[in-house]
Amino acid sequence: MYLACLYAENFRIFGPAPNRDGETDTRLRMDFGPATNVLVGENGSGKTAVIDAIRLCLQTTAGDYYRITADDFHIRGGHRADTFTLTCGFKDLTPQEQAVFLELLTTEEDGSSSLYVTVRAQMIDPLRSSRVSLVTRTGPDGKGPTLDGTARELLKATYLRPLRDAEAELRSGRGSRLSQILADYPAIQDQEKSDFDPVEDTATTLVGILQRTEHHLSRNTAITAARNDINTRYLQKFAIGSDVLRGEIGVSGDATLARALERLELRLFAGTKEWTRHGLGYSNALFMAAELLLLGNSELAPLLLIEEPEAHLHPQLQTRIMDLLRERAGETDDRPALPVQVICTTHSPNLASATPVEHLTLVSHGATFSLAPGQTRLDPDDYAFLSRFLDVTKANLFFARGVAIVEGDAEAIFLPALAKAVGRSFNERGASIVNVGSVGLFRYSRIFQRDGAQIPITVACIRDRDLVPAGTSKEMCGELDCSAEMSEEQIQEHVKTLTAEDSGNVRTFVSDHWTLEYDLAAASWTMATLMHQAVRCAVASRDKWPTADRLADIDSKARLQVQQWKNNGTSLAHAALDIYKPLRLNRASKTVAAQYAARLLQSTPVKDDDLPPYLVAAFDYLCTPAT
Repeated sequence: MYLACLYAENFRIFGPAPNRDGETDTRLRMDFGPATNVLVGENGSGKTAVIDAIRLCLQTTAGDYYRITADDFHIRGGHRADTFTLTCGFKDLTPQEQAVFLELLTTEEDGSSSLYVTVRAQMIDPLRSSRVSLVTRTGPDGKGPTLDGTARELLKATYLRPLRDAEAELRSGRGSRLSQILADYPAIQDQEKSDFDPVEDTATTLVGILQRTEHHLSRNTAITAARNDINTRYLQKFAIGSDVLRGEIGVSGDATLARALERLELRLFAGTKEWTRHGLGYSNALFMAAELLLLGNSELAPLLLIEEPEAHLHPQLQTRIMDLLRERAGETDDRPALPVQVICTTHSPNLASATPVEHLTLVSHGATFSLAPGQTRLDPDDYAFLSRFLDVTKANLFFARGVAIVEGDAEAIFLPALAKAVGRSFNERGASIVNVGSVGLFRYSRIFQRDGAQIPITVACIRDRDLVPAGTSKEMCGELDCSAEMSEEQIQEHVKTLTAEDSGNVRTFVSDHWTLEYDLAAASWTMATLMHQAVRCAVASRDKWPTADRLADIDSKARLQVQQWKNNGTSLAHAALDIYKPLRLNRASKTVAAQYAARLLQSTPVKDDDLPPYLVAAFDYLCTPAT
């Protein structure tokens, strides 16, 4: 069995059921898969609320107390709800599991059995937020039998908090987390009996070893001297009447298995034979290994909740952690006997790119959007493509409020600088630019397209029209169609094919004439000057990077050339062809030209009227909140 669904109403960011037609349903209705489930999205989107809802419903193996406060109750229109409801649903129960939870099961319409755990919290006194009534029952409506202690223990989840103190968790001490983990490890179970033989002075079990240690400590001359000194010089002087006060020095007040385990701590040896203190990253990895040890020996439904597994880990170790989690979840050839269901949240593009897209759930503005097959416009070929090509440089699209998908390095370098220059900074608006190269643009945009409710993220696909303007030489045309040889209707039909995938919050913005570089040069004399300077600098950089004086000379000559074109009455279109020619004929790098152009923008004032209209429209769209 596995946690298949989570419902939440009036809990934190998740609101109530709609009470009239047309009102948005802001309740949480979320499905999970039996293996890894990775929640991605920006801060404040609701990822932690999902994890905390599961924690509150099922409780955790560490026994940490969840204190419900007024902040857990949803606020709408200035009014705070006084109740919230959470439901966790388990499905695919085996016959053995059905027998364990027999009286608590719900029979579905298809005849299958499911287990639902429903928690209802009600604020008793709004003025005293700590006074909350909490009722836990079974059934999807919370009207089934009460969840008893045994059943609750079996359903507890293992939880790793985001700001975890891994070193403290693995340290020895009363009630330590490590002692709890080891107490449930099967090989530890037969260690609670003492086999200490004082005659032979032997012991093999943990309790026996602890008693043997006590035995030898009590006979140590230094310990004996200290103990006697304490008793005769001090404790006897505190005695009143016939009272006898006597102290003993030992490692444990009682030689039990619990005390033996509480004396243990877990240390990491990384590339050395001797222990040395390591950083937070390795400590977190060690802590995860210990928790996975516990889950690997669960009787049923092992569930691991992790918030930000990437905490303190460098990118390569993040990927290794994700590989391990997927292995323990049974997603690799080395499938464990009892796979662990993993539900984690992350802000790491490294983890997002290391996770198959179908296992991701995008969380945005209190709504969850599964990217599993059937939930998006992605087809099987798209999933296969993305599993190969969605790398860490592209995975930041899962955390953005707006995404600009472009087809080259030049666009990825120059467009953010240009948007900032006209007052629409991508960074300020939480927009990311994703370079997908020359193929697969719509494979990425289809991630955000679905039937029904749309993901509230604006996606702008920015691409070239690739129709050669009239007057272009055959040398520059190559195999491209010439717009002069096409009717206006044919041109519009061509553009229509380039935008055919548009739907929902995904829109395609096609260059007005040819390519990004040509359209920039043809947009205004300001941009023509900037692009001519950048291209000439790129030409000069082919063999050797120019000096600062050389670049200044190139800039000056380029400005003079543009001024001569203006004085001679040369049209912007013809000037743009001359500017673009070195890039078209591969005499200069578009990427290098974009780097120079971005640098020149720092000292070149530009406004919307200077830019190609399609870029202005794209920038405006990216800066508009999605619905």
